[in-house]
Amino acid sequence: MAGYRKLGRTAAQRKALIRGQVTTLLQNGKIVTTEARAKEIRKVAEGLIALAVKEQGNFEEVTVTAKVARKDADGKRVKEVVDGKKVTVFDEVEKTIKKDNPSRLHARRQMKKVLYNVKEATENQKNPKAVDLTNKLFDEIAPKYADRNGGYTRIVKIGQRKGDAAMEVLLELV
Repeated sequence: MAGYRKLGRTAAQRKALIRGQVTTLLQNGKIVTTEARAKEIRKVAEGLIALAVKEQGNFEEVTVTAKVARKDADGKRVKEVVDGKKVTVFDEVEKTIKKDNPSRLHARRQMKKVLYNVKEATENQKNPKAVDLTNKLFDEIAPKYADRNGGYTRIVKIGQRKGDAAMEVLLELV
């Protein structure tokens, strides 16, 4: 018996399908799909969530000094003339950042292998904003499931699809 369902697709198509559906599930919290697909997606999604829960607090907060361009009231960079050239003025600012420990960094890279890059557009915005799903996993999803031992998703049967009578299900994060 095989360790996975082939879903009637080639390996590359199957991998792309699963990656896309896992990305959508983690971004939106639920998806509607067929029962066979949901069972395969569940395996991957629960693995990613378990990884995030395990590495949730594995970081150090470090204070760094960064150079930031000075801006005027309109939001444009302030420039000074130095030796006959216009040069941008920079201020030094101290920031506190999260520095991942090696195991958390590895977990983040494992997640990036599975998840697609996502852009989320709002109504009155021309350029869609990039959403980092790995940060969402660590900051929002993992704390929610920190005290739970597995079983992060739920499959609810909806009924048969009209076209081909395939069983449709709702796959959602618990």
